[in-house]
Amino acid sequence: QVHLVESGGGLVQAGGSLRLSCAASGRTFSRSAMGWFRQAPGKEREFVAGISGSNSTYYADSVKGRFTISRVNAKNAVYLQMNSLKPEDTAVYYCAVRPGSAIYYSQRFYDYWGQGTQVTVSS
Repeated sequence: QVHLVESGGGLVQAGGSLRLSCAASGRTFSRSAMGWFRQAPGKEREFVAGISGSNSTYYADSVKGRFTISRVNAKNAVYLQMNSLKPEDTAVYYCAVRPGSAIYYSQRFYDYWGQGTQVTVSS
């Protein structure tokens, strides 16, 4: 059984930083595309950042320059470093994996999802 578990969320003030972690188990995803999505109450889930199987990175315009995605294949893990956080970043953040190595921005291409971790940014 494949499981993805996010951690590292919390409550921070605007301008602060958080580092999210996603640990995968059940199989290796070293050559799979992995991404972070987020969903705020009443809004659709949206792409935040992704890293391909060849280690190329992609970011939503809203977080570019502030967030950094990385992976450590030996740990079967993906991370999201979030700096200069804004209240608009408040959401539940989800780690996701798709079968192939290429990043897609649509959530419909991702088969495995974590349970989510809450990020709240106060003004």
